[in-house]
Amino acid sequence: MRLALFQPDIPGNVGAILRSCACFGVPVDLIEPLGFPWDDRRVRRAGMDYFDRVSITRHADWESFRAATPGRLVLLTSRGSVPVDSVAFDSGDVILMGSESAGAPPYVHEAADLRVRIPMAPGLRSLNVSVAAAVTLFEGLRQTGQLPT
Repeated sequence: MRLALFQPDIPGNVGAILRSCACFGVPVDLIEPLGFPWDDRRVRRAGMDYFDRVSITRHADWESFRAATPGRLVLLTSRGSVPVDSVAFDSGDVILMGSESAGAPPYVHEAADLRVRIPMAPGLRSLNVSVAAAVTLFEGLRQTGQLPT
């Protein structure tokens, strides 16, 4: 299982996601362009000392990511038709998150094999992207027996 971030634009969220992925032992794909300089200190501050404990692959663009990354694309989106707790995850899945400000564009939605959402209380739109990533990763890893011990 992998986690991919499509053109993220908030360094603190990326740092928090990198920390979660380090703790879960999940590699991360960053699909550029990023909305901030990669050396931004806020990424390291949010990721703390976990930053060097996660495998990160940067991709120049969407096409580079698609060419280099096999596996089923599971897009996490507030417009997803399938609740995350109803998904049968596979160990080779790539959980894909859109950018914080714009989400995922139509071509990313079309490329996704599955579009899922996290159920939440009526009238509320979405969780923070780092929280949503952790919730979804946990469920996928739990289902596939890949949670760290």
